[in-house]
Amino acid sequence: MDNTTNRWRTIDIIIASVFGVAFGVIFWAWGLLWSATEGAFTFFPPAQALLYGVWLLPGVLGGLVIRRPGAAFYCEFLAALVSVLLGSQWGLVAVMQGAFQGVGAELGFAAFRYRSFRLPVALLSGTLAGLAAAIFDQIRYYSELDLLSFRLPMLVITIVSTTVIAGAGGWLLTRALANTGVLDRFPVGRDRALI
Repeated sequence: MDNTTNRWRTIDIIIASVFGVAFGVIFWAWGLLWSATEGAFTFFPPAQALLYGVWLLPGVLGGLVIRRPGAAFYCEFLAALVSVLLGSQWGLVAVMQGAFQGVGAELGFAAFRYRSFRLPVALLSGTLAGLAAAIFDQIRYYSELDLLSFRLPMLVITIVSTTVIAGAGGWLLTRALANTGVLDRFPVGRDRALI
């Protein structure tokens, strides 16, 4: 990618911001759902991480649509910030966590030098975002818990959830949005006939 294509257009900033704000509202609501479902996972608490992938969708979606360095990070970070402004139960820690997750999502696209935006890249972005999230959680929330019965299963389930929901789900959501025509000003919209 040369320097002229690395520049963000106004439309890139607007759409990335729309994604970030919209997902910030979803994050806030998803946090309420997370808390409400804790009791349903008393049989095996790490299984609650099956719900985790939703929190990493904006990073993958932003990278797939905007296709510029920093897009995955920006969308994920902004979503976390908006959720905190709406009253996330995790407070300012969620902003730091969003930054960490955004870096993970960004690395998936950077690994291909922002030249490929196919399903395997989306899966890698979701996986790396999930790994970043799982590492953050291990340090911040779970360091005192048992490695084999809680921390390791939580790490694995988080990564699987984010690979499927954020990676594959982000790719499918991008395709669905492209098919509506709303992304025609982006390469993914112009490529929709090829998908």
